[in-house]
Amino acid sequence: MPIQEFQRIWEQIKYQLQLTLDEDVYNEHFFGISQVFKIVNNSVYLIASNSFIKSKIESFYLNRLNAMLNEYVSEKHLFKIITKDQAAEELARSAAYEINTPEVDLENKYKTGLNNSYTFDNFVVGASNRLAYTSATKVADQPGAVANPLYIFGDVGLGKTHLMQCVGNYVMENDVNKVVLYVKTDQFIEDYAKAAQKKAFDDFSKKYESVDVLLVDDIQFLSGKTQSQLEFFKIFEKLKESNKQIVITSDRKASELFDIMSRLTSRFEWGLSVDINRPNLEHRILILKKKLQAETADPDLIPDEILDYIASIFDNNVRELEGALKRVLFYCTAFDYKFTTSNAEEALKNLVHSKNISNKSIEISNYNTVLDIVSAYYSISSSDLLSKKRQKQYVYPRQVAMYILKDLFDITYKKIGQIFNNRDHSTVIYSIEQIANDIQTDSAKKGDIDKLLIKCGKNV
Repeated sequence: MPIQEFQRIWEQIKYQLQLTLDEDVYNEHFFGISQVFKIVNNSVYLIASNSFIKSKIESFYLNRLNAMLNEYVSEKHLFKIITKDQAAEELARSAAYEINTPEVDLENKYKTGLNNSYTFDNFVVGASNRLAYTSATKVADQPGAVANPLYIFGDVGLGKTHLMQCVGNYVMENDVNKVVLYVKTDQFIEDYAKAAQKKAFDDFSKKYESVDVLLVDDIQFLSGKTQSQLEFFKIFEKLKESNKQIVITSDRKASELFDIMSRLTSRFEWGLSVDINRPNLEHRILILKKKLQAETADPDLIPDEILDYIASIFDNNVRELEGALKRVLFYCTAFDYKFTTSNAEEALKNLVHSKNISNKSIEISNYNTVLDIVSAYYSISSSDLLSKKRQKQYVYPRQVAMYILKDLFDITYKKIGQIFNNRDHSTVIYSIEQIANDIQTDSAKKGDIDKLLIKCGKNV
């Protein structure tokens, strides 16, 4: 199919986008993409004005664009987004591009199992996942050379699958010749069972051994599957010897895997093991804001106090956190309600655990208890603790109280500022950092803080 035909198709797709997208969204992302740049290996290249727009299209719209494209063509094609700078570099290397003939096995080539919306750009980084994120970016940049295997572990719903697929998508984006395969462990087991039934072991081995990057999700499900473990061991050895990258996720450390042969678990520890933990409150709020950008063209649609409320209630994992946000969005939009905290509470009431239903009064009582304990410990009144007085005998206990509230309840800096007569959150951050530094260098102050934490209910 000549490039002129793809140009006509793109104009049709743009017209559909203009009808279905918000005007500002369409103008920002697609209005400026007027021409098809080239077609190579069944990839249709479009030029975005800058890397930010490129990232936004890849993160939120590429699946939709590819689905629309393949309504017009008989052979499977995929859109690729490049920037003006990348296009200029290519033009400098070559003045002409040819349309390649369709690849014979294109359908299988793109059966990577990857969700191309999982990118490093939309992975929200915080203290709970920073090491895992940094490790994954380095592995993606130099597959097979940095850490092999990369073993990512943590509880359900914390982003292991997202991060693993970031690696695969990054590798494919930066080298179209790389073969990447993402597979869930139960799919691997099923593939092996089918191969054994049909005596098609060569096809099975080819699928898993001919890749450059193998991403295996939830390896703990190999438990008790002796033959599948043996096959995975062979594949692991073959890929490792060839410096092909392996990335594995699990819900626990490799040393804690149950009923999996030790020679396999020991190999999981050859490379680098990194964990992802539950995000703290600030991190959860950042995740909600990022998700809100993906769900709506107006990132300010939901006020901060609603995001604070959702993040304070849904603290187990990212999956339930994002699900709660979607529920609030749907509830208020469907019934044309305003986005208020009371409406958010109504939308989520069936999801909120009973222990959190009355959390407002419980929290206030707990906060007051901390203020009373700290005030008594430093022989000042609670009103002095909350006051604007700047004398040292009031400032230091006030900083201690802020630190303890943050430590015990993981509430926002803004919330702590409100407790202390609406102090600015920057003042709260400074105060908490001061105490955190003090307990690192002053054993007497650390002893005081430990005692107060115990008095306020924490097991130190």
